[in-house]
Amino acid sequence: MYSADERNDFFAKTVKRLESSDLIEGIVQLGSGTIGYRDEYSDIDLMVSTSKAEDVASTKSTVHEILSEFNPIYIKEKQFSRDIYLLIAFMENSLEFNVSILPSDLLNVKSPLWKVIVDKTGFVSEKMNAENEVFQNKPVKYDVNIDIAFEFVYCALSMDKELKRHNFIYSMKMLEKMRDYLLLAQAMNENKKLHQFKAYDTLAPSFIEAYLSTYPDEITVDKLTASSKKLKELFTEVVGQSSTITMDKDLQQLLNS
Repeated sequence: MYSADERNDFFAKTVKRLESSDLIEGIVQLGSGTIGYRDEYSDIDLMVSTSKAEDVASTKSTVHEILSEFNPIYIKEKQFSRDIYLLIAFMENSLEFNVSILPSDLLNVKSPLWKVIVDKTGFVSEKMNAENEVFQNKPVKYDVNIDIAFEFVYCALSMDKELKRHNFIYSMKMLEKMRDYLLLAQAMNENKKLHQFKAYDTLAPSFIEAYLSTYPDEITVDKLTASSKKLKELFTEVVGQSSTITMDKDLQQLLNS
């Protein structure tokens, strides 16, 4: 594991090397590092932007070369569109880098945790501030393009059906999906940052206690049925506290059937 000083050293050296490239117009830091890393397990998250879309591929190669100088164990490259890449680098001391590469005009804000650390032209700050204003003015800051209540109920019905077939593996997969929707609903209730949200330990202690109680201590029909029942009751309670998720009477009746 790495120390805070080691991570800060990696961060400073990386930014210095990236800034020296003529291809790179700006660097934006993302995540908890913008306000003080949460703990010694926190990653380094960056957006690296270039003024021209046609320079993105070359910039990606430059970033890869710079990260390689730190002798990483492994670097994974992902491509999300023609002009957006992500490099994930794992260092020997378990430090993880997540560096996205994209044109400056595609910079965006998905959470309040961001900070411009390099801006050679002024456009990066201008773009991020404009995107942040859009983000802050959204009535619901975190877009969830799914009907959470329906999806939870659908999984619950599938779980019940498969449990009657004694299909334990599929039943437990449905239980986990139900838990995912329940966590999403609770995080929204608490106005948590949903984008890549992992800090489940920061949710309300009473919810965490109730949530953990839904796990069965044995894989039997009765135990899984009881687990499903607890999840349904907790989900109904969480939705009842929500200002954005609704479950009409018919859907509630279907859940309870």
